[in-house]
Amino acid sequence: MVSRLMRLGALLIALGVGAACTGSPSESAAQVARTADSARAARIPDSRRTAITDAVARVAPSVVTVQTEVVQRVAADPFDAFFGGRSGTQTSAGLGTGFIIRPDGVIVTNAHVVAGATNISVMLRDGTTYPARTIGTDETNDLAVLKVDAKNLPVAPLGDSDNLLVGEWAIAIGNPYGFMLGNSEPSVTAGVISGVGRNLVARGEGPSAYFDMIQTDASINPGNSGGPLVNADGEVIGVNSSIYSTSGGSIGLGFAIPIDRARRVAEDLLNHGRVRRPWIGVQLEQPRTRNPRDLIARGALVASVAPSSPAEKAGIRAGDVIVKLRNRAIRNRFDWEAALLDLRVGDQVPLVVRRGDRDVPATVTIADLPEVSAPKVEVMRELQLVTVTPAIRAERGIQSSRGALIYRASDRITQELGMQAGDVIVQINRTPISSAEDVSRALDYYAGRGVIRLFFERQGQIYPTDFVIR
Repeated sequence: MVSRLMRLGALLIALGVGAACTGSPSESAAQVARTADSARAARIPDSRRTAITDAVARVAPSVVTVQTEVVQRVAADPFDAFFGGRSGTQTSAGLGTGFIIRPDGVIVTNAHVVAGATNISVMLRDGTTYPARTIGTDETNDLAVLKVDAKNLPVAPLGDSDNLLVGEWAIAIGNPYGFMLGNSEPSVTAGVISGVGRNLVARGEGPSAYFDMIQTDASINPGNSGGPLVNADGEVIGVNSSIYSTSGGSIGLGFAIPIDRARRVAEDLLNHGRVRRPWIGVQLEQPRTRNPRDLIARGALVASVAPSSPAEKAGIRAGDVIVKLRNRAIRNRFDWEAALLDLRVGDQVPLVVRRGDRDVPATVTIADLPEVSAPKVEVMRELQLVTVTPAIRAERGIQSSRGALIYRASDRITQELGMQAGDVIVQINRTPISSAEDVSRALDYYAGRGVIRLFFERQGQIYPTDFVIR
């Protein structure tokens, strides 16, 4: 036994572990892991190394597991209530993925990964865990920025998502199913870029919309959310966000947020604490059709122009059809929504509208989103809402199974937000709406937290509108 222990000690010293063992347990474990990795790497022949393995080696150290706790108030058990029991709390855990973008502990992940979390912690690849705080979230783009108090952390190299090639390698790194797989190391799936500029509207049963996404057949599963999508050069080109699947598992339809947009959102959140949402001041025609082909083929027809807006100052009129923004062709309202996401307040942007039989160029100076600045109670005074019941749903031909029907809307709500009586509010940010009271609670929760994206149904179609409550 003694000789066996002596051989083990000699082996540890030979591997350089002895010095690490004098530090903290987590530092020792990290040093052991790094030494073991180096030893394994030295034994692998070059013939087994590929662009994918090199890319993973470059990015994987910066990938983290995001652990969350959500505390919810729940009603007392009926049996306990009989004896005077009161309501209590229930804690649920969640897991996602993120990646480090600055060595001082700035991390990017999905907004839905940390939504409602009361406690957030981040675990590195070697098992080291830090408490994290939320710098800011952008529900519209499903992005969040976290911060941990640490230094000299490994950073993910960020690439460029403007020049992606359909068919090039795409590598998804993350933590599918979290600790069910037994350790903290991220896993890797590989595929290709299946498409770019994808617009996901009315996914599954929910009204959530994602615009201008990267599509990949690299498997993205629950727990991968917030992790990096990487190219063959070992650069992050997207943030894994969603799975298009009826079963909830990967079927070769995964989507990621372009890294150029994620970088812009992160900069806004770090510098301003919120995302400055670009505003031009046009309302597009809401086509009365349920045929997706009609929606895609229909142009971006301007229904109205807000007074004193950038659009009015640029000479855009109701009846114009927007056909180009910068170098991007605008074929329908989905292309328009996607193009807006990549604009910055203060930019001077060239666009082209078709007026009659001629194309008219214009230059628009992007402004901040106008605010519905009154507190929530005043917003509610401008909206009279009714909870959708089966009878109301049948009478009005409402497609959504639940929501809040707008019975009356003020002129200001109609002009600034584009909503009107008869519309049905079905979701606010990532919060589904089942009743008129849900709208009040959601607006109360999101007030002062940045831009709010509200989804409403009209004539069987789902439309978004953005506003701010201070």
